[in-house]
Amino acid sequence: MFTGIITGVGRIAALHDLGSSLSHGKRLTLEVPAGYLDDVGLGDSIAINGACMTVTSFDLATHQFTIDVSAESLDKTCGLTELGKVNLEKALRAHDRLGGHIVSGHVDGIGHVTHFAQVGESWELRIQAPVGMGKYLAYKGSITINGVSLTVNKVADTAEGCEFSINLIPHTIENTALGTLEKGSRVNLEIDLIARYVERMLSNDAANHSVSPALQAGKSS
Repeated sequence: MFTGIITGVGRIAALHDLGSSLSHGKRLTLEVPAGYLDDVGLGDSIAINGACMTVTSFDLATHQFTIDVSAESLDKTCGLTELGKVNLEKALRAHDRLGGHIVSGHVDGIGHVTHFAQVGESWELRIQAPVGMGKYLAYKGSITINGVSLTVNKVADTAEGCEFSINLIPHTIENTALGTLEKGSRVNLEIDLIARYVERMLSNDAANHSVSPALQAGKSS
């Protein structure tokens, strides 16, 4: 479990195939800031651009650690097969502050940047979400973009899906890898966990109401 508050910006330094077929994943070597791994152990969870991964090895001397990413994870995420900067967040501890919102580290879809420009001292970031994700996005609601917990400022439904707008303050630009985005960039999206449960409850309630009275009576007996 995570909060969407980035604890460090690392870099994918090397990629290695775990096999020769498309059913094989990749091993990633990541470089991190000095001291970042001091409280990390084998098997710990670290979110890489919003995707929860397991530490398979680490080297305190070189400030590096490795993760193995399955073919399924590679298919459902973006940014994990390219060398360059990534957002990092260590798993939430029971006594930590929940500074962002509840984040699971499970990517729900891949969006793409439609606009990214400075406005005053901040930056406006617009993202086109996949069809089907629009119902989970709401004005002033929460969304996770490449592992960063952010607040939705505008929502516009389109034939292609749903375009939403985010305001990024200078601190976010300086302390995450979001500043490297540009128009056309692909990003990992995770919807608010609460929205997921609300959708499930509403759909289940609608299904129950569609059952005939006779069957409902049989279910309760």
